[in-house]
Amino acid sequence: MPKITFFNLPEDKKHKLILAAKKEFSRVPLYDASISHIVKSAGIPRGSFYQYFEDKEDAFFFLLNDFVVNINSNFVFLLKKYEGDLFETMIEFYQLIIEEEENVQFLRNAFLNMTYKIETTFSNIFRNHDSNNNFKVITPLINTSLLNISNDRELFHLMQIISTVTFRNVVEKYAKDLSKQEALGNYIIEINLLKNGLTCNK
Repeated sequence: MPKITFFNLPEDKKHKLILAAKKEFSRVPLYDASISHIVKSAGIPRGSFYQYFEDKEDAFFFLLNDFVVNINSNFVFLLKKYEGDLFETMIEFYQLIIEEEENVQFLRNAFLNMTYKIETTFSNIFRNHDSNNNFKVITPLINTSLLNISNDRELFHLMQIISTVTFRNVVEKYAKDLSKQEALGNYIIEINLLKNGLTCNK
């Protein structure tokens, strides 16, 4: 979490620093990123960086969390659009992620260098950021009558499975440099397998 001095910056200086950090984390993965490059691009002394962030990881996860918060609102919007149909929501949601243009290199580096902390941060897409109760906002929006589940615990684990499948498909899209059409086609196959079940009812 950035220090209070960062949030007290004038908006133009804050925006310039954010753009400089995003530029660096789009150029290389987190562990290869250089604070020197960030401060040079932002036009600030190196010491000033540490007045705003603890370290480069602090800056990276600030940007990642900001992206997650913004895209979470898209997830909620899509749930409402599809009247709680989780699988239809996920297909369009995945499409939004792979068609992201503004943050494409930043996301590419994040997904191709996934750590547990990065994956956990992305998982917050499906959670409420204002409460420890992960499903306080999302659960009422999901039409559970369309799902073969019995309670919120099973819904939680279903969301874990879906998020894992989603992240793996995003990583594969970047790692194999798949076209958007091919990546979406692969994802739809896997989502439909989950939706229809993996056993044959005789």
